Amino acid sequence: MSSTKQKIDQQNVEIAQTITLNLENMHSNHSSLEPFLDSIGNLGYQIYVINESGQDAYFGNAFSKTELPKEAMRVILDKEIYHGMSHFSHKFLMMGHFSNDVKNTVGVPFTMSGEQYGLFLRPNNKLLFSDIHMILAWFFVAVTVVSISGVILFAKHLIQPITKLTEATREITRENFLYPLKINRNDELGQLAESFNNMQRQLQHNDEARKSFINNVSHDFQSPLMNIQGYAELLLSQSVTETESKEYLQIIDQESKRLSNLTKQLLLLTSLDQKAYPMKISEVQFDKQIKQTIRRYQWRLQEKEIEVSYNLAPIRMKADAELMSNVWDNLITNAIKYNAHGGSIWISLFKSESVITIMVKDSGIGMSQEAITQIFDRFYRIDSSRKSDGTGLGLSIVKQIIDLHGGEIKVDSKVDEGTTFTLLFPNIN
Repeated sequence: MSSTKQKIDQQNVEIAQTITLNLENMHSNHSSLEPFLDSIGNLGYQIYVINESGQDAYFGNAFSKTELPKEAMRVILDKEIYHGMSHFSHKFLMMGHFSNDVKNTVGVPFTMSGEQYGLFLRPNNKLLFSDIHMILAWFFVAVTVVSISGVILFAKHLIQPITKLTEATREITRENFLYPLKINRNDELGQLAESFNNMQRQLQHNDEARKSFINNVSHDFQSPLMNIQGYAELLLSQSVTETESKEYLQIIDQESKRLSNLTKQLLLLTSLDQKAYPMKISEVQFDKQIKQTIRRYQWRLQEKEIEVSYNLAPIRMKADAELMSNVWDNLITNAIKYNAHGGSIWISLFKSESVITIMVKDSGIGMSQEAITQIFDRFYRIDSSRKSDGTGLGLSIVKQIIDLHGGEIKVDSKVDEGTTFTLLFPNIN
């Protein structure tokens, strides 16, 4: 700021010296001095002239303060230049430059008609303020317009996606999971919108699964209950033969077992859905478990004349024995249920350095590629006409158990050629 004031001071000193040089070159008296200085004043300068006798005069716009400091008199007495602009101080810093005070001038000496004079000069404040005010006014207007416009556009840009998100949230509370939310941005709001859309799709999927689950459970409970009720009423009618009575009692017994099995599987599935399922981990001998399962269903194998072959390496793995027994139970009963009369089942168990592999292959009816993509869905049955044969929960339970053990299940099947289930577990023992 000091260097700026000095620069302004020096510029005005040069102007004052040019004026006094012209005055001295005029070689005239006081009569020619006043018109010349009046013309300089009209060009936008304030001028104060004083001679060694104390006579003074003002030209241009009047000063608001006219008290000349003592050091300014050295201009006349010692022919020194007065640097009032560079030394003038004001409480508002740069505003001191515009102070209309004779102290806030530059002074230079000159001689006319053998008499010593001092000329004190500064630019006219009114002209300066007029130009500066106009420039500043337009500048502030432009800045204000641009700022307000920018704020409005930014607010609109910011609020619009938030408004859309708010409306989409309201629709979610009304269980409308198909409400379109289109926000194409690359910032945090765009990421939030993308996460919201993912959540919306998941909620829609969960809602459809919940409704389907309730519908399937209701149907699967209703069907055996109606059978039990119907045959119980027939037995109570006392108009049935002993043979019919035994047949009805067998049906009631089968439907009761079916309800019991469905209830157990639903309870197991609900437990597995909990991420904090308390697994009872121990050393499980897979080959022994599989052989026990085969023996348990020997009567069904003989009934359908199915030949079972297996090659089971003695492999132990840390797992939940009860859950793994459920896996073998589901896979082997499915291999029997959907196998042809006189068919075959092949079971193998082996391991490499990193993977334990179990394969259950049958020569049954097989399934289509479309069915393969759905067999792990709850209540899905390949043949809807076979609803009495099972619950449609078995393979869903198998997959969740394998997932809990960090494993993977694969399916390979062709219609009328058979199905192969391959289980892969990490070998970390």
